[in-house]
Amino acid sequence: MLNMDFAQRVVIDTTRLEWQPSPRAGVWRKPLAREEVERGHATSVVRYDPGSRFHAHDHPRGEEILVLEGTFSDETGDYPAGTYFRNPQGFRHAPFSEEGCVILVKLHQFQDGDREHVVVDSTSAEWRPGLGRLQVLPLHEYQGESTALVRWPAGEQFQRHSHFGGEEIFVISGELRDEHGIYPAGSWLRSPHLSEHTPWVDEESLIWVKVGHLHPEAG
Repeated sequence: MLNMDFAQRVVIDTTRLEWQPSPRAGVWRKPLAREEVERGHATSVVRYDPGSRFHAHDHPRGEEILVLEGTFSDETGDYPAGTYFRNPQGFRHAPFSEEGCVILVKLHQFQDGDREHVVVDSTSAEWRPGLGRLQVLPLHEYQGESTALVRWPAGEQFQRHSHFGGEEIFVISGELRDEHGIYPAGSWLRSPHLSEHTPWVDEESLIWVKVGHLHPEAG
């Protein structure tokens, strides 16, 4: 097991981790949280070398993907950086990448009853104004759990707030800060139920954020 105590705060600069081989040649990963080696709950950064492919598989309790670099593909199409997926239980595909790609992947983490297949291209979707000068692109909501992309303009500070059901962040670009530390692009943060912080940025930044999914009984 790796980082499966959801009551603990976890901060990882994924750029400092070494790539580890997956069961498929040319597909590499950096595990961030993992229940078992090849099954169950897992959160990872995954890299496809150019021309690499994964065998056809389905997704018990779902698969959530954010394309960070390059173009991710499967039988349904080609998906460039900035694309967000939710592939529910029963969805089956054989992913590949002709040019290579890097993706953030969460496996086996859908709530019971969440069966929606979601594909959002953040480069063409309509962003909404958030609090202050933030811009928000909602990606998914289900029974208290929500996922979004958030754009921070340079110099923006957010109010102090707590996280009911916890908060998970991946810094896509720029650099997020709070009273606990500095988180450059590639940082993954997981903060537990009812944790608090006051985030801000000095430079323009983009983050993926998920809240409401880390209740104490989940760990």
